[in-house]
Parts: sequence; structure tokens; C-alpha cells
Amino acid sequence: MTIVHNLGFPRIGARRELKFALESYWKGESSRDALQAQGAALRKVHWAAQAGLDFVPVGDFSFYDQVLDMSFTVGNLPERVRGFHGDALDNYFRVARGRSAESAEDHGACCGGVAAGEMTKWFDTNYHYIVPEFTAATEFKLDASRLLGQLGEARDQGVKAKPVIIGPVTYLSLGKAKDDSDKLALLPRLLAVYAELLEVLAAQGMQWVQVDEPVLVTELDEEWRHAVTNAYHELKASRVKILLATYFGTLGENLYLTAKLPVAGLHLDAVNAHAEIEPLLGHLSSHKVLSLGVVNGRNIWKTDLEGVLEWLEPLRERLGDRLWIAPSCSLLHVPVDLESERKLEPDVKSWLAFAQQKLGELEVLSTALDHGRDAVGEELAANKVAIMARRGSPRVNNPLVKAAIGKLDATLGRRKSAYAQRAMRQAARLKLPAYPTTTIGSFPQTAEIRHARSEFKAGRLDAAGYRDAMRAEIGRSVREQEALGLDVLVHGEAERNDMVEYFGEQLEGYAFSQFGWVQSYGSRCVKPPILFGDIARPRPMTVEWIQYAQSLTGKPMKGMLTGPVTILNWSFVRDDQPRSVSCHQLALAMREEVLDLERAGVRVIQIDEAALREGLPLRKSQWKEYLSWAVESFRITANGVADDTQIHTHMCYSEFNDIIASIADMDADVITIETSRSDMELLDAFDHFKYPNEIGPGVYDIHSPNIPTPEHIVQLIKKAAERIPAERLWVNPDCGLKTRQWAEVIPALTNMVAAARTLRNVA
Repeated sequence: MTIVHNLGFPRIGARRELKFALESYWKGESSRDALQAQGAALRKVHWAAQAGLDFVPVGDFSFYDQVLDMSFTVGNLPERVRGFHGDALDNYFRVARGRSAESAEDHGACCGGVAAGEMTKWFDTNYHYIVPEFTAATEFKLDASRLLGQLGEARDQGVKAKPVIIGPVTYLSLGKAKDDSDKLALLPRLLAVYAELLEVLAAQGMQWVQVDEPVLVTELDEEWRHAVTNAYHELKASRVKILLATYFGTLGENLYLTAKLPVAGLHLDAVNAHAEIEPLLGHLSSHKVLSLGVVNGRNIWKTDLEGVLEWLEPLRERLGDRLWIAPSCSLLHVPVDLESERKLEPDVKSWLAFAQQKLGELEVLSTALDHGRDAVGEELAANKVAIMARRGSPRVNNPLVKAAIGKLDATLGRRKSAYAQRAMRQAARLKLPAYPTTTIGSFPQTAEIRHARSEFKAGRLDAAGYRDAMRAEIGRSVREQEALGLDVLVHGEAERNDMVEYFGEQLEGYAFSQFGWVQSYGSRCVKPPILFGDIARPRPMTVEWIQYAQSLTGKPMKGMLTGPVTILNWSFVRDDQPRSVSCHQLALAMREEVLDLERAGVRVIQIDEAALREGLPLRKSQWKEYLSWAVESFRITANGVADDTQIHTHMCYSEFNDIIASIADMDADVITIETSRSDMELLDAFDHFKYPNEIGPGVYDIHSPNIPTPEHIVQLIKKAAERIPAERLWVNPDCGLKTRQWAEVIPALTNMVAAARTLRNVA
């Protein structure tokens, strides 16, 4: 019989139960026991949803992220938190966000805030992880309590458990050496702990352990490839069977190496690496299991089940019981259950599959493989109807949009003058001081904002009442910024639910779920819009709000937009045309909005491209093509304006050093970029690259409740001024402030403005 398993399940809950439990605990409003109980309740529900599988993942549940979990499992705690007493969970949250729960800080100054761990993107997804930290002196010590606790729960509930851990080579590759030491020199110490962990799992009666090594789909130099081989030869004596899981891409030059590793089974992402199935089989020994990811774990479209069976059935004949099937990767990246959706248009809903439905697709495929297609004839017929309906839907294809894309001209992406000329005109118009201060766009989403939005959506508040409520919040944001003394203001984005969803709701070609939440990091969840068709902008989307905000102040007011690449990368994107085509469609739509803002008198316009790097292919050999159309899309959006209109862009929580030249090619007048958690590490790029325009390196880590001091901010900016001329530096937070509270924002921005004034006085 075909073995069906899963690599991971969404952990936040169908109604974001984990988010609310975490935030309640952090605020000191609920106990640690209540948080732990909510985690256990969610695990029970999620395991029950996977009860039909032959193996259910255990250990995929996390209170923040799986990489941080692995750091604690192998005892790799940053030095700055090792002296803290109290519960281990509090230390965990200190690394994640700089502080634990408010109530956990009451027992002394020793348990106050610390620098949170650096956060960056998990491969090419919008999921974030806390970066492991290493030094030459790093030692590892096993703490399997979290995993063993979850296995104990699973055993009590009769779950057919398959423990899930991050592989040792991927774990090392994701981390950063804090002292310029060689991370790979730590591998022998780390492997000793992994061997101990596998032995502990064997003692628990585990038959299989899923060891995730997605680093194998990236380009590895010979030293790292050798490390992979060494690692699994060291671990081959384990009494458990290792299922080595790769996903998100192709194995490429690592295929032969992977096939020959001494493990009991391999998982291949057959959605992204379908062409590698046959070559892999050619090298795979006759006793190894081959697990194939046959449904897409990263997107929400229904699988063409008959299409999959066409190539899967012959493999079943060849491999017999050695064939396992699963999603392509963990289902962490998709919403929980489509059945919760009551407001999606019926045709669009019929095209979709969330986590629960993807498991159902696997069940249909396995039944067809084991008992023939007739055994699931009705299910296959219904699936075919949905697949064909989507392909032929007039809602998907807009001839006018396709014609506009066909007429794209490279001149659309060029500013009238070079940056040096533009900068003089912008300086004359804006009259900003040295080290100008600004924020990234959003201010706290208060209880009043959420209540008004909820009442409006429920129909209990009319459009005029909602507009008045949002204007009141915009007014508050403007007043607070003027009182703080900021130089370039923002309207605060009170009216926006999400920086992508807000725009998608006003563009043709998008659909929206009610409960399609996915985790971005910690308690932060996003509800990606569903890009199902050709994109068009029927009307202006932001002009009225920005005009109103500008009417309240004499200071420059930034128009705030999300860029086409970020809208694309943070949506569930259609899979029936190249991503570049969808991105160009978005660029043309957003270009119209930029020009409307300029016509309305807005002279500073920020176009956020937070997800530019996230979309990079995992193999550098494919970067050039992606960056070409991604940068071109931004330039099409931004560069139709006059020279004295200042274009800003913003990027956050990714590694930008290796694409800094492409960022410069975007030709934004000002870029604001995250640098606070990485201690200005991004600035290393400027040792060898002369960035031509203005830049605001983020000096306030908004993902932590810690308040930066003026002295710390001054120190960071002085560090930046060693590489970038002071006259081209801005002072700003590293991201938007919607997730913070006013009680945190006011003192932090007060210190930021004070730091800028200190810098001006020194200058």
C-alpha cells in the first residue's frame, strides 16, 4: 500500500488561536500554564485532522519558529541569555523578541530586555526565523524536552508519530558566526548531539525520523557538500530510519550526492523538481524509500489529480511500497481549512485547496494508486471539472490587460534625470534638515481602529461613519508626529488591514478569504490575497486618505504604496502564467496610483518592496533573470514622476548584501532598510559598493518591545556614516509600527528624534 504522510501542519489554528494566546501571555494577561494548554489543544486538533495518514509529523508545532526550537534543542543559546533564571520558555521568548511576558519580568532587573535574535526569511518564503548564533567556542548540549513532551502527547492520543527536526547542515548554514570563525568547524560537536537525539527517539520507539535538509536545493561549495556526506555517515549508525527531506527547489548538482547518502529514505519536492524524479531513481539504491511531494504545499490551487496520476501510476508500479506521497513541503505556508470560508465567490472557491483539502487530495491519489481510479471516480471527475473551469474562466483572462503588457516600453522605467540632479530639486522643494527623520508608514492598529473595521465589515457602521473613524485616527497620527518633531510624516495607514491585502481588495483579478491566515513569524499572521486573474486598477486607492492627511500639516506627507514585487510575493499567485507577467501587470496598475498621487500634490511617495529578496531563486545561477524583471517592475511603477518628486522604497528582514547592486538599479531616491537586529551588518556591503542614493538604515527594532536609547541610535548612525556620506543618511525605524502600542512607539520615536538632533549638533 502507498504510504501517505505529511511534512508539517499549520500551527496557528484555524482561528489564529496561537496568535491570541501568545499575545495574551506576552502582555501578562494570561499564565504560562494557559499558553501551554492552548498549545496542547491545538496539537490535539491538528493531529486529529491528520488521523488518516500513515505517519503524522510531531515536533512541527512551535511557539515561535522551528529554527529557534532547534537552537534550544541542541543547547545553542546566545551568551546574553544564559544567565537568566526562570522558566525556559521565558528565555526562549527573550531570544525571539527581546523580552518574555510582562509578568515574567517582575522578579528583578536581571530579567529585563535583551537584544533579540536576528530575524530573516526562511529560504524563499515569507516565513521568518530567528538566526542561530555561533562562535568558535560554541558548545552544544541536548535538551529534547520539547520534542519528547509532544511525542508523549501524541502517544497518549494514538498518533502514528514521525518526529520532525531540522538537519544539522541546514541548521549550521542558517546561522551566523559572531566572531568570524568557521561555522563548519562546529559540525563534529553538533553531530554528537544529533546522534544523541536520534538515540533518544529510538528509545521512544520511533521508527522513522524526518530530518529536513532544504539546504540541498541551494548551490553548495565543495566544503559544504563534503559536510553533508560526513554528517550522514556519522549518523548512519542510528537505530531509527532517517527520511531526509528536501523541498522548495531542485537538487541540481547535489542530486547524486543526495541519492547516495546513507539514509533510509529521501523526500523530493515533485512540484518544483519533477524533472529530477527519473535521474534520482537512476541513482537510488533498491532498498531506499522515495517520498514524492505531489501536491503543492506553498500555494492554494487544487491539484490536477488526473495529471498527477498519469506520471505517478507508473512509478507506483516500479517502486511498490517504496513509494511514499506527501505535500511538496510543510503545509505551514497555506491556510488551515477551506471549509471555513463562507464569502468566497463559488467559482474561485471551487479552484482552491487549503491544508485540510490537500490532505484529502493525497487520500484520493493513494486510493487511486492502490485500488484503481474507479475507486475514486466521483472525486476525480469533480476535480477535473474544477480544473477545466478555472482554465476557461473569463474572470481569469482580460484581453485589455494582456494587450497593455504587450506594449511595455523600457522608457517607462527611466527617470527624467540622474539622481544628482533630482536630489538638488528635491532638496529645494522639501527643505529637510540633515539626518531627516521619518517612519516607515504604519502606526499602531489600536482597539478603536479594529473595532471600527469590524463594525464596518459587519454592516453595523456605514461608509461615512467608517471614513470619519479612520480620519480621526489619521488625525491622531499626524498630531503625534508633529509633537515628536518628525520631518517627513506618514498618515499611519489606519484604514489598511494589511499592506498587500488592502491593495488587492481594490484591484481586479484578486479574491479574498475570511480565514486564510498563514504565519509570518511568532504571533504575526498574514492573510495573503488570492491572485487568480489578470490585474487592473479600476480607480484610485489611496489618494483621498493621503490628501486628507496632507491637509492637516505643513510638513511633507509621504504617500504610502506597496510595490508590485511585494504584492506578488505576498499573494497566493496564479500558476498558469509566468510570475514575471503577473508582476508587470501589477507594476502598470501601481504606476497609475503613483501618478495620481503626484497629480494630487504629493511630493514624497514610498513604494515598499519588503519582499524583493524573498523572491530570489534559491540558486544564484537563476538570480539574474528574476532580478531583471523584478527591478524593471519597480522602475515601471516608480519612475514616471517629475524630478522633484522624491521616491522612497523600504525593505526589511532579509539578507541584502549580495543584491545591493540590483537595489541600486531600482534608482529610488531614498531606501529605508532593516539593519537594527543585525547591528548594521548590511553596511558591510558598502565597503566594496558605493551606494549612489540616500539611505535610512533602520535604527529601531520594531519587532521587539524594547525601547532604544538615543545613545544607541547615535552609535548606529555614526557607524553608518563611516560608509555612507552623512548628507545622504536618514534616521528611521526598521519597519512599520502597526504591531506596536502607542505607549512603546512614543518613547522610542522621541529617542530617535533626539538622536537625530544630537547628530545635527555634532555635524
